[in-house]
Order: sequence, then C-alpha cells, then structure tokens
Amino acid sequence: MRTRAMRSVSLLAAVVALGLAVSGCGGQPDGHAGRDAAVAAHRARQVAAAWDGSAAAAAWRVGYHPMGDVIQLPRGGLRSKADEQAYQDHSFVLQGKLPATGSKDSRVAWAGGASLTRPLAGAEESYKTLSGGRGGGQPHLTVTGAKLGTITVTTSRGPATVPAWLFTVDGYASPLKQAAVAPSKLPQPPLGQARDVPGYPLNQLVKIAADGRSVTVVALHGVCDDGPAVEVLETSGSVVLSSSVQHRKDGGYCTKQAKLQQVTVKLERPLGNRVLLDAHTGQPVPYKPEHGPSPSWS
Repeated sequence: MRTRAMRSVSLLAAVVALGLAVSGCGGQPDGHAGRDAAVAAHRARQVAAAWDGSAAAAAWRVGYHPMGDVIQLPRGGLRSKADEQAYQDHSFVLQGKLPATGSKDSRVAWAGGASLTRPLAGAEESYKTLSGGRGGGQPHLTVTGAKLGTITVTTSRGPATVPAWLFTVDGYASPLKQAAVAPSKLPQPPLGQARDVPGYPLNQLVKIAADGRSVTVVALHGVCDDGPAVEVLETSGSVVLSSSVQHRKDGGYCTKQAKLQQVTVKLERPLGNRVLLDAHTGQPVPYKPEHGPSPSWS
C-alpha cells in the first residue's frame, strides 16, 4: 500500500456558512503540519485494514449500491430553463393513469452474468419520488403515463441493467426514466468515525470516470486557506480518501465560513469493485446527485 497526495481542481461547488472553527488557518509550523499528515496517514491505513477482507466489504460487493444517477432525462435533456427549474423543484403534474403493479421482485443484472433480486417500486411510488409527493406549481412538467422498462446505472459493482419506470412527459418524444428498485441496505462499517484526526469528512461523491481511473468528490475547506487537498491510499480491496486543507503561509485571521469544492483524484488503477472510503467517517463516500437525495444513503 502507498499513499499519493493529489491537489484539487479549482471548481467551486457551493459556499456554506457553517459553525466550524476554522479560525487560525493561516500558517502552521512545519512540525505541526508533519504531525497532522502522519496522523491522517495512520487513520487511512486503519480504515483500509478494517475494511479489506471484512464482512462489510463482502456485503458491499454483493449488494446493489447506485454510484450514479438513477434518473435519466429525456433524450437531449430538458428543452427550456422553465422545465429545468420544474425538475429541480420536483414540480410535476399527473394527467393520466399510472399502471398498477402488485408486490413483486425484479432483477438487477451486471455484465458477466451476476444478478440480484430486489423489491420493485410501483409506478405511483416512483412518481411520488419525482414530484416530492406534492402537486406541481408553475412552472411544472406534466406526466401523462408510464411503462416498465430498463436503464443502465453506475453501481459499486460497475454498470448494471436495472428495471425502471419510463414516464411519458408532455412535449417530449422520449421518456424520463427512473430506476424502480430499492438499493441494498448499507453494511455496518467495521470501525467508527475518527476522533482528533485533522481535516474534514468528504461531503459527497460526484462521479466516477468512465475508465475508473479518477473520482470526483466534494471536500470542505475554509475561506482563508489555499483550498482542500485529498490524499489517496490504494489497496487491493479499497481506496481510502483523506481530505485536509492547504494552509496559507501569510497567517492572519480566519472567519468561520467554509466552502465546498469539487476535487478530482486520479488513481493508479481503475476503481473496479474496490470500496471507495472516507478516512474520517470510515464509511463509503456517499454518492449524491445534483438534485434530490442519494439513491443509497437516503
């Protein structure tokens, strides 16, 4: 196992006012920074050792854990700013009848023949996820029907063919698709959250590159430091990410504001079915779509 430090890309995702004590984030003595790095590296090794070969890792690898969007917009995307706003606001109106489905299971399938049976969500239940369980305002998207089909979803085990409801949306020639099976339950992590380890937990996984050679995550840092840095520890069974901040050399007072910033981390080999872990929490880094809850962590 070896650790490589990766510098962040400068892409601001959001700015939040958090009650985090990030004051005093100017310069640090070299010895203090060195001790912080050693503590963080030790924690990453602990996380990797706890997960590699564990029951939690085994459960993760045989489950259905979406790591990419479970909703696919109509071909070509939404046609106007108003429709984009309606989608972001979960503003939908149902005009028509949705098909009734009894309680039954359905199949998630991976390339190579692996598959998993999961409970099938009904069309009405899936529609409520889209609409947030409320009526649409202005602007809104109008759903006129649905039928059962499939979509391809990025998962912790690679791309999977997943049953999906194909919703007909007024004004669009192709459907809006939503995965219709529930994710597997998250395994109990083999160790707890870190205490007194420098840095912050990673906020979310944004995407995994198509070739699996990089991952983009959201990291937290203060408004007066030089941005987040993410170190990576790769083993045969896991990839452990440790987020820290790059301290400014000039010192000075720092407020309690913080920023969420996207960081792209390159890997020495494709992620594959290795577990992507956050060193601080000791848990898989949660995937969260731009709009709506995580399909696995909600």
